[in-house]
Amino acid sequence: MNDLASPAAERWRALRAAAGPIDPRELDALWADLDTVDAASLLGSWRGFAFPTGHPVERMLTASRWHGKRFDALDDAKPLICRAEDGSLYSDTTSGRGGASLWNIEFRGEVTATMVYDGMPVFDHFKRVDGAHLLGVMNGKAGGVLAGGHRFYFGLERE
Repeated sequence: MNDLASPAAERWRALRAAAGPIDPRELDALWADLDTVDAASLLGSWRGFAFPTGHPVERMLTASRWHGKRFDALDDAKPLICRAEDGSLYSDTTSGRGGASLWNIEFRGEVTATMVYDGMPVFDHFKRVDGAHLLGVMNGKAGGVLAGGHRFYFGLERE
């Protein structure tokens, strides 16, 4: 398991602090160096952020005031927890086309925790940076998630 002092965790912190733009290939390389994670270990609330690569999903999440994700059970995931005008949090089931569930699914030759959206052909795969941080990558049909041949990368920090 990676820890806070690992080279991968140090790269994570540097990329997290970068103003951008970040070359998605740097995130691909970081992904390859991280440990897989089991779906059941993700239960709870997570604050999210987009890595500034210029992917169009970044603008959508900013416009929706995306706060993060919440995994209440393996079959009850809320992919878009957003902040309302009054500051309260809510699950945006319209933009996310419903909820999601957590599975352990193969991606790039490894089985790791994956959030499967209920209403669209999209998968968010996760790998562990350390006990409180995850790297996520959005996957699905090319026309829906690829931008310039690259996937959308984001981070989650346990609340």
